[in-house]
Amino acid sequence: MLISGRGSNMDAILAAIKSGRIRNAKPCIVISNKPGTAGLKIASEKYKVPTKVIPSDGLKGWHYDQNVVTILHEHGVTAQSGLVCLAGFMRIMSPEFIRQYRMRIMNIHPALLPAFPGLHAQKQALDYGVKVSGCTVHFVDEGIDSGPVILQKAVPVIERDDEESLSARILEQEHELYPEAVRLFCEGRIKIDGRRVSIV
Repeated sequence: MLISGRGSNMDAILAAIKSGRIRNAKPCIVISNKPGTAGLKIASEKYKVPTKVIPSDGLKGWHYDQNVVTILHEHGVTAQSGLVCLAGFMRIMSPEFIRQYRMRIMNIHPALLPAFPGLHAQKQALDYGVKVSGCTVHFVDEGIDSGPVILQKAVPVIERDDEESLSARILEQEHELYPEAVRLFCEGRIKIDGRRVSIV
């Protein structure tokens, strides 16, 4: 798993693995581009998962990502057998990284894609005046939040919502949806045909 901060979605996935909700999954490594993040402590102390900090140090694109690939390979996360979960990782993955792990990289986004991709999706939704928002788990492709949709969950927007309150309610659903998508992947129940993802 790749994180940059508190790692709450990482926590939800690791909890689901520990409880047995997700089977056939072994968390191998949690990588952060920022030292001292809360998620690293949660991974190592609460779940005993190895962690690694790979600072950005001004590196961009594949110059950074190849360091991530090296660590993933060292921990057995390969293009043939691994799954890379982006859980609040605040970097855009390079095309070279995506090609190596094609349809084996998942991300969660706090909106009903393709609406409101990119940063501040909850604010985008409120500014637009939608009545329903939500969250999306999707495979990562070379675009910004543009990969094939795996699962979505709707969250009503209520009259008194601000960005903080809407974000909090969406986050609750993220913590259910992301582990469910990982579970389906680990059970071999996700089938991909072009952009269409079906659950079998």
